[in-house]
Amino acid sequence: MKQTLVLTFSLFVLLLGCSSEDSSNPNASVDFTFTHTWDGAIIDQNNLTSILVTNANGETLNFTRIRYLVSRFELVNVDTGATITFNDYKFTDLAQPLSYNFTPAANVIPRGSYRLKFIWGFNEEDNVDGAYPDLNSASWNWPAPLGGGYHFLQMDGQYNINSMPSNYNYHNGTARLNDDPPTFEQNFREISFDEIIAINGNSSIEVVMNFAEFFKNPHQWDLNVLDTPLMPNYMAQKMMQENVATVFSLGDITQN
Repeated sequence: MKQTLVLTFSLFVLLLGCSSEDSSNPNASVDFTFTHTWDGAIIDQNNLTSILVTNANGETLNFTRIRYLVSRFELVNVDTGATITFNDYKFTDLAQPLSYNFTPAANVIPRGSYRLKFIWGFNEEDNVDGAYPDLNSASWNWPAPLGGGYHFLQMDGQYNINSMPSNYNYHNGTARLNDDPPTFEQNFREISFDEIIAINGNSSIEVVMNFAEFFKNPHQWDLNVLDTPLMPNYMAQKMMQENVATVFSLGDITQN
């Protein structure tokens, strides 16, 4: 996927009509910072493997790894409907703090009022098996018998069952519907925010992830039933797709 900025025709016309000397409508740039939490408790590289959390089902769990992918960020102008699409993807490993933030490659935005949306994982057009060398080298591929393409999420660790530790692998990607013949469902989700973001200068938009939501809304997750393996489990994959809808929220918007 080329890291370019795509402007809709209406926005292109708007830009043509604005003189570079028009100080009443200067261009701005934007970047995105991601904060990772469990019901308000920060999770980062410093405590990723040491923090203990409790899910809605009452199970205590830890993390050995959290990695995820989001793509196709869009800013939609609330006044004109013009859309700015950043054809980038953001692959995040919570053990690597430099991967938390995202600055689009092409980044010129007319100031105004916008709403934000992006794709959880890859959409069908982008989720092409073996297409991204950096993701291949990160072993991010989703197995071909399960539909191919790439993971959306890897969240691994242990939870307590009868006072004994047991492994879980909460992995999300394409959902395999049937085995014979093999049929698959795209399992990405569009994440959109109702809040209006005023971009009046170079802006930083904080996106907050609450990983606890993966385990409680709308499906309360029982790790005693759904711990491993989840990748070939159609029901589990669709539950993850539904639960991710409430994982993200907007945080602080700062400008300079």
